[in-house]
This record gives sequence, structure tokens and C-alpha cells, in this order.
Amino acid sequence: MSHKILVEAEERMKKAIESVRHEFSGVRTGKASPSLLDTVKVEAYGSSMSLVQVGSISAPEPRLLVVQPYDKGLIKAITKGINESNLGLHPQDDGQVVRIPIPSLTEERRKDLVKLISKFAEEGRVHIRAVRHDALKTVKDEEKEGTIPGDDAKHLQTDVQKLTDKYTGLIEEMIKKKTAEIMEV
Repeated sequence: MSHKILVEAEERMKKAIESVRHEFSGVRTGKASPSLLDTVKVEAYGSSMSLVQVGSISAPEPRLLVVQPYDKGLIKAITKGINESNLGLHPQDDGQVVRIPIPSLTEERRKDLVKLISKFAEEGRVHIRAVRHDALKTVKDEEKEGTIPGDDAKHLQTDVQKLTDKYTGLIEEMIKKKTAEIMEV
């Protein structure tokens, strides 16, 4: 049954999942990933630009990122942007490219990162529960108005709960995967 209430609830739950996925991508795992630099801003051409707009980012080795600037004149600005990003990275430039070695994470830092992703995941779960609450309220309101028969309302409530379980389950899978990535030595 693809009732408009279910369709809307599922769309909102998907957005919550995407938000959590985006937050997770910014958490450093000790492995080189170009998405690690997504939040880096570079002062270029008189404005603040994202790093991906001024250079290509690659991970030629498991613990190394390389930024190939589109304009060699931006090397110093790219290095400065990475230093100011508070990612704990130390870029090195050779005039042609910027190399960013990814240091190993300490045990304490790994545990802090696991706490951080747990916080992001909880925010996602809270959002999904809020969507469920809104959808169930809409079902009850429409049942009272008579636009949804009682049996259909019960089925919709069950379907909303199934959606909630599905998307909270996805968040749990994401946490397990990201935790394993972080704790991998």
C-alpha cells in the first residue's frame, strides 16, 4: 500500500539516512579517503571555495591523499586551507602537488570517534522517530475526519512502524560498519 502518508514518511526517513551518511563520511578512520577533505575551504580568486573546486583529490596509497591543483598558483592556499581545517592533518607541498599523509589513530582517538558517530546516529534515529510520530498523528487525524477507514488506518500504522524499523536498522548497520572501520588498526 503506497499511501501518500507512507510515501512522505519514507522520503523524510531517507533524508535522515543521507544526513547520517554525510556526517559519517567526514569522520576520519585512519584510511585515506578523498571525502575526508570535503569540508576543507580554500581562499582562491577572492572567495572561499571548497577544495574539490580548486583541485582533484586522490588516494594513491592507503595512508596518503594527493591534491593536484587545477592552478599551481593555489598550492600555498590549499596547504593553508588544509592546515586550518582542524582535521589534524599536516600537508606537504612540492610546488606541483600537495601530499597529505594520514597518521594512524590512537586508541583514545578511535574511542572518541566511535562516540562521535554514535551521536550522529542517535540524531538520525531521533529524526526517524519524529517522522514516525508525525505520520501516525496524520493517520489518526485522517481516521477521525473519516477520510481513512479504521482498518486502513491500522494497516497504515503498521506500515509506518515497519518503515521506522527498516530505517533504524539501516542506521545500526551503518554504525557497525563505521565502528569496524575506525577500530581497524
